[in-house]
Order: sequence, then structure tokens, then C-alpha cells
Amino acid sequence: MAELSPIENIVVQAMKDIGATSEEKKKTADDIAKKCNRPKSMVNNALVSLMQKSVIKRVAREKASGYYVIAGA
Repeated sequence: MAELSPIENIVVQAMKDIGATSEEKKKTADDIAKKCNRPKSMVNNALVSLMQKSVIKRVAREKASGYYVIAGA
């Protein structure tokens, strides 16, 4: 697995804590930001980086995109 920055680790742990572990259980960036108590812009930057490292997946939807942790990450 790719080396994660401290904020990336916080985001991944928050996603696991709120159950964003499969496509059916995806959560929005707002949900994730609330859980990790960090600014949404910081969380969004971490989400982009985590997608590039293939740790999480993004699912585009009509309103807000959903994110979930890829199994094994």
C-alpha cells in the first residue's frame, strides 16, 4: 500500500469508522469531513490524493459524489 500522509490516514480511518467500505455504503465528502473534524477543503485534497493512490474509489452521482475505501486498503 502507498505511504499515506497524516491527514490521509485520518480520512481513511474516518471512512472506516462511518462504514464507507463498499460501493453500497459510500459517503459524501461532507460526511467524511464531519467525522474527522477537519476543513472540507483539506478532506477534499486528501480524497483526491487517496484516489490517485488507489486507496479509495469515487462514485459520481447526481448531487454529491460518494467515496468508499477499497477492500484491503
